[in-house]
Amino acid sequence: MDRNTAIGIVLLFILFVIWVFINSPTQEEIEARKLERERQEAQRTEQPTEMDTASQLEADTVTEDFIAEPSTIDTAQLKSERMSQFRSLYGPFANAAMGVQEEEIILENEHLRIVFSNLGGRIKEVWVKKHLRSFLSEDMEEMRDSLFLMDHPGDRFEYFLQLRQNNMTVSTGELYFDHQLQNNTLVFRLNAENGGYFEQRYTIHEGSYALDYQLNFVNLQNILANEPAPVSLNWVNYLNKLEQNTGYERYFSTVYFKEDSRRSSYCSCRRSDTENKANTPLKWISHANQFFNSSLVAKETFHGGFLETVMLDESAEELKILRSRLDIPITMGNTSSFDMTFYIGPNDFERLQLIGHDLTDIVPFGWSIFGTINRWVVRPMFSTLMNWTNSPALVIILLTLIVKMALYPLTYKMLYSQAKMSALKPHMEKLREKFKGDQQKMQMETMKIYREFGVNPLGGCMPMVLQMPIWFALYRFFPASIEFRQESFLWASDLSSYDAIVYLGFTIPFYGAHISLFTLLWAGTTVLYTHYNTKHMDMNAVNPMMKNIQYFMPIMFLFFFNSFASGLTAYLFVSNLVNIAQIVVTKNFIFDEEKIKAQLELNKKKPKKKGGFQARLEEVLKEQQRIAEERKKKSKK
Repeated sequence: MDRNTAIGIVLLFILFVIWVFINSPTQEEIEARKLERERQEAQRTEQPTEMDTASQLEADTVTEDFIAEPSTIDTAQLKSERMSQFRSLYGPFANAAMGVQEEEIILENEHLRIVFSNLGGRIKEVWVKKHLRSFLSEDMEEMRDSLFLMDHPGDRFEYFLQLRQNNMTVSTGELYFDHQLQNNTLVFRLNAENGGYFEQRYTIHEGSYALDYQLNFVNLQNILANEPAPVSLNWVNYLNKLEQNTGYERYFSTVYFKEDSRRSSYCSCRRSDTENKANTPLKWISHANQFFNSSLVAKETFHGGFLETVMLDESAEELKILRSRLDIPITMGNTSSFDMTFYIGPNDFERLQLIGHDLTDIVPFGWSIFGTINRWVVRPMFSTLMNWTNSPALVIILLTLIVKMALYPLTYKMLYSQAKMSALKPHMEKLREKFKGDQQKMQMETMKIYREFGVNPLGGCMPMVLQMPIWFALYRFFPASIEFRQESFLWASDLSSYDAIVYLGFTIPFYGAHISLFTLLWAGTTVLYTHYNTKHMDMNAVNPMMKNIQYFMPIMFLFFFNSFASGLTAYLFVSNLVNIAQIVVTKNFIFDEEKIKAQLELNKKKPKKKGGFQARLEEVLKEQQRIAEERKKKSKK
């Protein structure tokens, strides 16, 4: 290689180094490319919003082409073209899409630790400090850990802003808010190019699960569309499984809402469901699990909304998907505000009652008369007993005793009616011998005997019927009351869930994969109670099918109650023990059999009133007897 060739190669190398140096991206360009890649990745993983999808895809394509060769464009041009693209997507809020990284900010008190994100100015996670999530491990061991709400990656809490410019809709979930933390108040501000802004203001209070939540619109009257509700909230909530018994948790979880000046309602709990409340003033909306909820209560009213519950397969990690679209009314002017209360926490009746507006309706005590009994009879009684004992297990025992003693007059009448019928057994035996084989004649003569001695055959049934509203109310009370959640009693570790004395390792259809001991004890004592209660009664006149069904019913209910709240099955078991004790004491120490027989003889001598239920029943039996005899005569011909 001669001298000139060597000099040429060196010069070419120097020129190549200079070319690479000049055309290599600056540090600012590298950061810009990194931010773009992160934004594209986030957009691929997020659920689609109601933005203009076609223009979004076009913008993404242009942006990808634009950053493919950043070395050929200077930084100023890069910023200019990026801003142009963002302005086509976000209009006067384009600056909020550039050059900012996501940050987390925390508001906290003794009940809640709330993590916010400046991306969208939304809640990213809520730790409910004084409650735990309950679940079963793979080894069927009951486990508990920290309980979080509103923390799913698929959750959305964003506002759609309808703009005058090209009828554009902007999602705040894709924009970065400026933020300022002032003691217990966190302010997020989304600035517009004209100096106006959209502001979210959260204020947390000590000792409370409720936040003051305020939206402020300042100098946006020329930016937002001139409509009654140019802003709408898109709230998507993937509910976590928080309870061990996910079957009942799924049944009690849904979207609740209240129309202004009307009673509250809800989407179906058993299936996917929607409620279209467009242009219908709504006072509040609640995304509720069995024992926890996140609710927005408007100071005035929302302009309307669209609500949805989406059922998921039982094998899914999440319980359900709840969606709410709420229209926010705004008065066009320099400044407009919309005030709300944001409750995030347990379904505590007293706390929800303080917020007002019937928000307590999200506690699933039931509707109609049963819900009324639970809310205004059973619950106050339970609360009073809790203040005395501070033990839900002891309250169940005391509540059982109070209910049974309150109903004892009805029980006494039932037992007295049975005792009178038992005293008539010798008469019934004579009738059975006299009308052997003629069931209808036997029934008719039996009714005559009852009427003659002043015995009401239905006297033992009516007290049972009158107790049924209380039983149905308690059926809803125990799995709805958070006071029983994760409270133990004997072998039951959670009175709001089933008590599993053993896990089977396999599933029995309609029964489950575990055995509830309280349910077994209830069924056993029910059979014992039935046997003792009827052994002195004349059961020969009773249809054999009806006689056997009273023993079959407890076995059938084993399947129903096996996965139910152990608080209820414990109550039913203790109630059976009290029933048996009342029967034994009443029949052996209160009733005098000789006095009952003497009273029956006195009733026989008294003049009988015409009419009444028994007389009508006798007439019906006589008519049936006449029809049966006519048929018999026709068949002989």
